[in-house]
Amino acid sequence: MFPLSTIRHSASHILAQAVLHFFPKAKLGIGPSIDDGFYYDFDIDQPISENDLEKIEAKMKDIIRENQAFSRFDANKEKALSIMTEKNQPLKIELIEDLNLDSYSFFENGPFLDLCKGPHVESTAQVPAIKLLKVSGAYWRGSEKNKMLQRIYGTAFHSQAELDEYLLRLEEAQKRDHRLLGKELDLFSIQEEVGGGLILWHPKGAFIRHTIESYWKQAHFEAGYELLYSPHIGLSDLWKTSGHLDFYKENMYSPIQIEDQDYILKPMNCPYHIMMYANQPRSYRDLPIRYAELGTVYRYERSGVLHGLMRVRGFTQDDAHIMCTKEQMDSEIHRVLTFCFDMLKAFGFEKINIYISTRPEEKYVGSIDDWLQAEKALENSVMAMGLPYKIDQGGGAFYGPKIDIKIEDALGREWQCSTIQFDFNLPERFNMTYIGPDGQKHRPLMVHRALLGSIERFFGILVEHFAGKFPLWLAPVHVALVVVSEKQLDYATKVQETLKQQGIRSQIMNPSEKMGYNIRQAIQQKIPYQAVLGDKEKETQTLAIRANKENLGTLSISDFAESVLEKIKQKSKDT
Repeated sequence: MFPLSTIRHSASHILAQAVLHFFPKAKLGIGPSIDDGFYYDFDIDQPISENDLEKIEAKMKDIIRENQAFSRFDANKEKALSIMTEKNQPLKIELIEDLNLDSYSFFENGPFLDLCKGPHVESTAQVPAIKLLKVSGAYWRGSEKNKMLQRIYGTAFHSQAELDEYLLRLEEAQKRDHRLLGKELDLFSIQEEVGGGLILWHPKGAFIRHTIESYWKQAHFEAGYELLYSPHIGLSDLWKTSGHLDFYKENMYSPIQIEDQDYILKPMNCPYHIMMYANQPRSYRDLPIRYAELGTVYRYERSGVLHGLMRVRGFTQDDAHIMCTKEQMDSEIHRVLTFCFDMLKAFGFEKINIYISTRPEEKYVGSIDDWLQAEKALENSVMAMGLPYKIDQGGGAFYGPKIDIKIEDALGREWQCSTIQFDFNLPERFNMTYIGPDGQKHRPLMVHRALLGSIERFFGILVEHFAGKFPLWLAPVHVALVVVSEKQLDYATKVQETLKQQGIRSQIMNPSEKMGYNIRQAIQQKIPYQAVLGDKEKETQTLAIRANKENLGTLSISDFAESVLEKIKQKSKDT
């Protein structure tokens, strides 16, 4: 059985062949396999419609039934250019010129030929289950300076049953799309007048964010961290010292000139934390130092990759830096790993996967001994917790090994939020030191650490994981107060005030609407509880409670409040 990546890449060639059948003058871009499928980019004069997709998919299935064999041949640069010139494929000619290789590989199936490294299945019949999904725009080679092409996305699986299961998950994912739910539940918006990739947090979304951040801050205080705040801009010299202007410039915004000095919107919080560490002499007795910040950073993202809350231009990083001695390394890594798991589980994530990335073969900073010791500390911590993990050999950044922690959501999708990353680079660049027991200066170890990652992205993940129905402790409104008629409005106002004093958020539904309508509205707004208030409830000072479309009976205001507060305290996922 061929790997899915091979099947999907072969499917991209079948797609290109089918497109050329209907659009013979189409210019071919590239067609790789991706995580969930494949795509191919085309330069076609007319827009591809949904009807076109149906015809193209039908033609792909014809090509698969024809059982066309895939065959490879190699050509030198001159011959490769000649082939693509004859086929009038200027984008392929550009690739050949830019690659400037001694030899180029081509793959043929039936009448179709493409410049390609492969690999492929043996014949088109070995691509058993395909589906075209959508068309979107994509700049040639990802640059806004180039022409906009049409990108057709599709997917392929080993069997029709696997494809059907994926399409069901995709349908569910579309229902859970945080962009749709964010608008429906009035949580946030992104508006053209403000700018792409910049989030406006509406009251309900802002309250959920406040709840997340309040819990985060309290948990960090209890875990021995000190909270910091740092500026949104900094002198360009700071970013020269950190190396960001050398290695990260394409992700940074152009400088702002203030009184003949260049300032830059910060893409990271690290340099500020280091400057606070270096603001006074440090002793080994001061270590470990654990700094944490919910720091808003700004990174240049092209408009084509912006995606709701998941890919933005300004976001708040749940950031922390630990400065410690080598002797403290093992205990600090174990401590932060435990903290990470406790934090993620508090938000309802139980399936967590761990990946350890080790030293790259070339271009790394720090001694091999430091790398080996740090890698061992990471692995020992994971093993001590009895957790399964995978090693990404050579996959570490040039400045240190790391643990990436990925959560699985309700649909089984994997999201990376948490990272524990050693950094042997910045302590050297900023000449960070502490005085050891021997009275001499030593270099501290530095660990970057994020638990939730971007608050914006994590919020988007939560919306989709819970399909907008947040657990009680995060819900922006705990209970909808539904009056039978306007005669109970004064009682509803009293109940609202009583609940508010105890920290329970309620919303009085429109008293001029019918009770059934208001209950349906509350359920649609995903408010965990609905409390019905009629003459009987007003007379007895009680509430008729509903949750998840079920009647839970009649409770006094105090009993209901006590139950809700206990579930909030326990961070219960159920109402």
